[in-house]
Amino acid sequence: MNADPTAQSALLDLQAQDSVLAQLEHRRKTLPEHASIEELQARAREIDGQRIEADTQVTDLSAAQRKADAEVEQVKARRTRDEERLNSGAISNPKDLESLQHELVALQRRISTLEDDELEVMESLEEAQGRLLAAEADLGQVNEDLAQATAARDAAIRVLDEQAADAQADRGQAASAVPPELIALYDKSRAQYGGLGAAALRAKRCEGCRLEINGADLREIAAAPEDEVLRCPECGRILIRTPESGL
Repeated sequence: MNADPTAQSALLDLQAQDSVLAQLEHRRKTLPEHASIEELQARAREIDGQRIEADTQVTDLSAAQRKADAEVEQVKARRTRDEERLNSGAISNPKDLESLQHELVALQRRISTLEDDELEVMESLEEAQGRLLAAEADLGQVNEDLAQATAARDAAIRVLDEQAADAQADRGQAASAVPPELIALYDKSRAQYGGLGAAALRAKRCEGCRLEINGADLREIAAAPEDEVLRCPECGRILIRTPESGL
């Protein structure tokens, strides 16, 4: 392929902007804020799981406390009725009186047992409520940190996008000086060689592969017409001759 030497030189400008764009894209993908956000999101999920667990315990224990309260009140009401019967004098049969007194003793023991159970439930409920409040506070703090990290990431991305827009504009200007067939060859070479499709020849060295070109190949390059599009004999990239080529 042949192309005007000026167009070939413009290919180096095009490559320079493509390299800048690639670097900006790499920086965009590897911003430290990405890792911070992932860590905070994982922490938020963990804490939210603890919050849900504590909230479920609070709900269950609240229901258990209401049930315990109802059972205590029910037995107390029965004890009150029995005490009223006992104190009313309506029961004169000794056996009935003894039976009622035994029942009152049993009811009192039952009340004591139920109140102990109720106290245990209340203590467990208080602990669960404490865990729930702590999880909600921790989750709020993590969400605040996550919002800050997200804002910092977005700000960094905006800066990189602005830089990329400038580089893209410069790329368009450089591409306008390169014929389409040479751009097509460059794009193919760039895809093949890891984003670096064209390189300058300086001081007898290809700046693409960083290898020094041997004497025989240099003589062939020197003898080639100025408009011939050359390839590096070492790496195969498009090789652009410069005043510092050392030919």
